[in-house]
Amino acid sequence: MNAELIARWQFGITTIYHFLFVPITISLSMLVAVLQTIWLKTKNDRYLKLTKFYGNLFLINFALGVVTGIVQEFQFGMNWSEYSRFVGDIFGAPLALEALIAFFMESTFVGLWIFGWGRLPEKIHLATIYLTAIATMLSAVFILAANSFMQNPVGATYNPQTHRAELTDFGAVLTNPVFKATVMHQIPACFLVGGALIASIAFWQLSKVANGRRTTAITDAAEVEEARTWRWATKFGAWVLIISGALTALSGDTMGKAMVDAQPMKMASAEAAYETTSDFSILTIGKLDGSAPIFTIKVPGMLGFLSNGKWGSTIEGINELKDVDLKNYAYENKYGKQTPLQSSYQEVLRDHIAKDGIELTPIIPVTYWAFRIMITLGIIAILAGVVMLVWLAKDRNPKRMRWLSAVLILIPLSPLFANSFGWLFTEMGRQPWIVAGVLPTTEGVSPGVSAASVLTSVIVYTLIYGILAIVEVGLFFKAVRKGLPDVAPTAHDHDEDEDAPLSFAY
Repeated sequence: MNAELIARWQFGITTIYHFLFVPITISLSMLVAVLQTIWLKTKNDRYLKLTKFYGNLFLINFALGVVTGIVQEFQFGMNWSEYSRFVGDIFGAPLALEALIAFFMESTFVGLWIFGWGRLPEKIHLATIYLTAIATMLSAVFILAANSFMQNPVGATYNPQTHRAELTDFGAVLTNPVFKATVMHQIPACFLVGGALIASIAFWQLSKVANGRRTTAITDAAEVEEARTWRWATKFGAWVLIISGALTALSGDTMGKAMVDAQPMKMASAEAAYETTSDFSILTIGKLDGSAPIFTIKVPGMLGFLSNGKWGSTIEGINELKDVDLKNYAYENKYGKQTPLQSSYQEVLRDHIAKDGIELTPIIPVTYWAFRIMITLGIIAILAGVVMLVWLAKDRNPKRMRWLSAVLILIPLSPLFANSFGWLFTEMGRQPWIVAGVLPTTEGVSPGVSAASVLTSVIVYTLIYGILAIVEVGLFFKAVRKGLPDVAPTAHDHDEDEDAPLSFAY
């Protein structure tokens, strides 16, 4: 293996690992803020307990997310210096804003939230968790802006004197059609994870407390309140899961169309569409090298609707998109157009492609199956939310069962892995480009880094990340098993609702 391949593996491993924490941080920070708002409005200790319980899980996840995220930016300088040198003027701008605005905001206000309990006025303390949640979303927005530039390089041009891409319009970077579609899709996808996490943990806790008994059949007042607390949390998480799932699906349609416009090859590879077609592939089994299909099951005309909004319209196939004269090659979007950076770099790109013999297709089996696994896991998560709501109907509560615990562990992992497979598809589907239609991945790697040094760092990172994973999971499960925290009693507003406690005693 050469340095480029190992560097790609390293970046892939560290990125996917880091992104396991990102959706939980983004969603839980805002959902904890909502829980604290409900407590502040009602003064019902149920919501204070839930705020502190899920807030503790948020903090555990936040700490690991920060640690693993720092490693990402180091790799741009160590393993991908040619990429950083070439597009640092554009790519570095949103990353700088992410550090200067979002990171400092969230690190400051999360500290105020942690140590401000009982010290800050209640409304100011509530504002700190909202500002933390806003900062985490801003961080995602800036990172997505940088990544969307790699997918559709707008707002820049090529300077042949410096042999670098230069920023010409930062507004274009922040209004990139791919960026807008990605933000609309990724934020609800994060809340899909947060809703699943809240609902599954609450459902498991409810099975421990009620153990199959209806709430009205429980005689102990403390158990009644705890059961009603976990019932409310389950419903809250399930509704977040279902609503965010619907928004993710709707925004996914918009993102798919933006992807087709900017990267025709990505959609063709997602469908294993080797020839021009309008048919959506339910199942395609191809040759091991991904060069041709062997067996397919398709829905006629559906791909045209998903890609262009018109049933039966066609998209170009893999063979048409890759069958080009390399000496005259010019990367184009669906409409045969280029961004200013792509057009200004076109002559240099032709020389690189003709010299290096770059394969113009991604790894088809990876893009095809990553796309479908993403969708399948997302649907499973949404259905799990529906099942939990139905299960709790008419005052029913789950019974403690060994298989149920295993299933409830898998429920939040389903949308979490769906997010990861979505990013795997997004990045692998862009190949062979590190910047679509401009810079091939082979030319972004650091020229002076040896394969041995990169392999050493891969091994070290893998070992450290393995230890961190054990610590994270251990702390997470310890906090979950501990259950609701004790809180100082506050005045209650007894609203007449299904889950209002009949009595409560400390």
